[in-house]
Amino acid sequence: MVAPTASPAASAEPLLVIDNLGKRFVGVTALDGVSLDVRAGEVLGLLGENGAGKSTLLKILSGAQPPSSGTITFDGAPYAPASPIEAKARGIVTIYQELSLIPTLSVAENIFIGRAPLSGLGLVDWRAMRRETRAIIARVGLTTDPETPVSALSVAEQQLVEIARALSLSSRLIIMDEPTSALTEAEVARLLAIMSRLRGEGVAIMFVTHRLEEASQICDRVTVLRDGRLAGHMARDAGPIPIPAIIERMVGRAASELYARPTERHAPGDTRLAIRGLTTPRNPEAPNAITLGGVDLDIRAGEILGLAGLVGSGRTELARAVFGADPVASGSMTLDGAAYAPSSPHDAIARGIGLVPEDRKHQAIFAALGILTNFSVAALSRFAGPLGIMREREERRVLAEYRKALSIRMASPEQRIDGLSGGNQQKVIVARWLARDPKVLIVDEPTRGVDVGAKAEVHQILVQLASRGIAVLVISSELPEILAVSDRIVTMRQGRITGEMPASEATEEKLMALMALETREEATA
Repeated sequence: MVAPTASPAASAEPLLVIDNLGKRFVGVTALDGVSLDVRAGEVLGLLGENGAGKSTLLKILSGAQPPSSGTITFDGAPYAPASPIEAKARGIVTIYQELSLIPTLSVAENIFIGRAPLSGLGLVDWRAMRRETRAIIARVGLTTDPETPVSALSVAEQQLVEIARALSLSSRLIIMDEPTSALTEAEVARLLAIMSRLRGEGVAIMFVTHRLEEASQICDRVTVLRDGRLAGHMARDAGPIPIPAIIERMVGRAASELYARPTERHAPGDTRLAIRGLTTPRNPEAPNAITLGGVDLDIRAGEILGLAGLVGSGRTELARAVFGADPVASGSMTLDGAAYAPSSPHDAIARGIGLVPEDRKHQAIFAALGILTNFSVAALSRFAGPLGIMREREERRVLAEYRKALSIRMASPEQRIDGLSGGNQQKVIVARWLARDPKVLIVDEPTRGVDVGAKAEVHQILVQLASRGIAVLVISSELPEILAVSDRIVTMRQGRITGEMPASEATEEKLMALMALETREEATA
């Protein structure tokens, strides 16, 4: 990623000024005396751990919540929107991590929903809508036909449609909340380039992200929140904003302390899971889907095996096959020396395999249910009495143990899990599997959407699991994470293993070379 130069379009006068802003809920102070400003033609990073107050600040700016104290001015005038509609009318648009597009409608309909251009007869002028859509999406580098259903677009393209919709509203400030969390590296680079272009056009951007490398590269300035208070402002100087300095502002301690691993590591034991020649069938309805092409892999008890690969390498497909979620065409697996061929996830769980999936929201948590239910759902037999009645006292006792051991921050076991931060949700999911005492735990993208402080806690938890003799398979798109937690690292490409090395010998450069290595089958294709 190439670091951008400071924006020549940046205005000397602030466009948005927040002064001594406060927000209090019953028993909780979410924001306390926060002050910041954003200038036209600059990218301001808003950074902080989960619970730092970022989401509350965004809700206030978007008109979803009023502040309890303080003032906001926008373009020199008082700003206190009563609704998101009013905020958009004033020129401030928020693009959330969970996109708000309607999949069944076209690109043009999504961009102009609720404000379609009309003909002289009061009917929708479809020709004008398509023409205006082409012009708007061209500004963000999207060449899709305006009549294409949004459901047919990739996540990255949908993100561009959201930005195009914001531009169609003549937005002067675009707030982007975790816009890159579900994008590939190439898509991230494209989005950051578009942000630089918009900045050059005088559009102000507030960029909220957990990916500090991106913030360091793209932002002209960053504002850091910690525990609802302002932790500091940092500006680009001759080069990118130093990441260690950002981390220290975010968590209140040096970055080197966050990734300190235990000096003593237990030696791995015998092979726990052995995979030989594993292949998966091709789906005629999804001809471009990744299939496994003869995977050989060993995972030992008490070991953290890192699995690295670019998007589409087959990492998640391997996890799903081992967990019994996807069918296997050929090959074999053994678990503690016995044949292992799960017919379903239920079968895999019964045999001692656990999976923390990459998509926490859709595949791991029951958002509308409480923490206690989410915790015990995979170990109901442990907490059920002879007649199938749940032993709630025991259920709560075990949750309390893991709450303390994993430092899960929650109000009560009855609290809805979607009210927790991403890091605490992840800890509850890990505790869910610990309640079953698994032989193998597969953790796919363990810290996706998790702040830097919680990342370090999750990494420490993985090390502790391995010390208990659990075989841990960690899949991550972040090479620094793979290097930080793994004992041994295996790389994949196009559904095949391309390399293996001890973590002590690995570097990002070596792993990238193996992840891009052409397989024998590709070379002869």
